[in-house]
Amino acid sequence: MNHELVKVCFRNGVFEECSMKPAIIFYSYSGITRRIAEKIQKECGGDLIEIRSKENYSAITAYTVGCLRARRESGDPIIPERIDVSGYDILVIGTPVWAWKPSPAINAAIKAIHGSEGKSAVIYATCGSQAGDTLAVMKKALAARNIQVTGECSFTRRETLDESRIKSLITMIKSLDPV
Repeated sequence: MNHELVKVCFRNGVFEECSMKPAIIFYSYSGITRRIAEKIQKECGGDLIEIRSKENYSAITAYTVGCLRARRESGDPIIPERIDVSGYDILVIGTPVWAWKPSPAINAAIKAIHGSEGKSAVIYATCGSQAGDTLAVMKKALAARNIQVTGECSFTRRETLDESRIKSLITMIKSLDPV
């Protein structure tokens, strides 16, 4: 069942319900971050915007070249190259953790976002055991784009299997008051 987020709008002198449309932007190397993004969409509606790296990482280069780029907070060339979020009320951005930082694809995606001025976001990260600086780096990069992070969550590999943890993230998103 696809649920829409609902907010109250003041139009023509009357308060009425209007649906909120989230943009769910994510990069997933192994499928774990994608699985959470799909659960968010199922519960909150909106559109999935999957970021793909033009860099064809192998298991070896992901942990060497990719992690080095992540540590430097660099970006990869990505598809799509431009992400227009002007038609969305809120943003949800998810990334795997690479060397305790956001993936290079998400670093590039944040820079590729357009039409985001004054929007609110919830961010999440998936990791083996520790998110490190991932959420702080994302928060700083989003603030530079005039996007206010109003919620954040990280998941260890074990926590990605805990439906109550994922439900907490979804509740956070549903309670988000768009700017």
